Amino acid sequence: MAVTFSDLHNENGLKSLDEFLSGKTFISGDEITKDDVKVFAAVLEKPGDAFPNAGKWYASVESQLAKSFPGKAVGVRFGGQATPADMFVIYAPAGDDDDDLDLFGDETEEEKKAAEEREAAKKDTKKSKESGKSSVLMDVKPWDDETDMKKLEEAVRSVEMPGLLWGASKLVPVGYGIKKLQIMITIVDDLVSVDELIEDSLTAEPRNEYVQSVDIVAFNKI
Repeated sequence: MAVTFSDLHNENGLKSLDEFLSGKTFISGDEITKDDVKVFAAVLEKPGDAFPNAGKWYASVESQLAKSFPGKAVGVRFGGQATPADMFVIYAPAGDDDDDLDLFGDETEEEKKAAEEREAAKKDTKKSKESGKSSVLMDVKPWDDETDMKKLEEAVRSVEMPGLLWGASKLVPVGYGIKKLQIMITIVDDLVSVDELIEDSLTAEPRNEYVQSVDIVAFNKI
């Protein structure tokens, strides 16, 4: 069944719209549809106090459009002007047959791709913020006083991996002519495990020719 409104630019048309909207939030019920947008486009301005139902409906549609198009003008008409038709015909939905088109149109492939890229960028940014760094001070001990400490340090610094940065170092006497290498590293927490660094790299072949053990002296989040 078709519901018709006369010219919505005059009082007679607004009166018929106001009567039709009595007890309703939107044209077809409680949810906004494309029919509301079409009629909204034909009404030049918010109906006055003489048309309370139409005024309430106009404000509801305007609010929904503002949510869907944030930052954009809400009262924009299709094609830049009000629909020129002298008569509006609205077809109410019959039964459960919901063949309404998407209110604001289907997304194009380009729009979907752009939306996906924005979401991916947000996730990457969030991940980068969550991925902290730590400063670690380690004691690297040689086998004995005959170990070449220069070669030991070269072996230690030869370990390379993403998220690992070698810093300052010094030799510290431990007694009986033996010195240990005290060295600072900076790591990206999500990329480097200090325990794995020590077990799999620093005290494993071939560096275990010089390195007897490694102790963590200090571990601080940056």
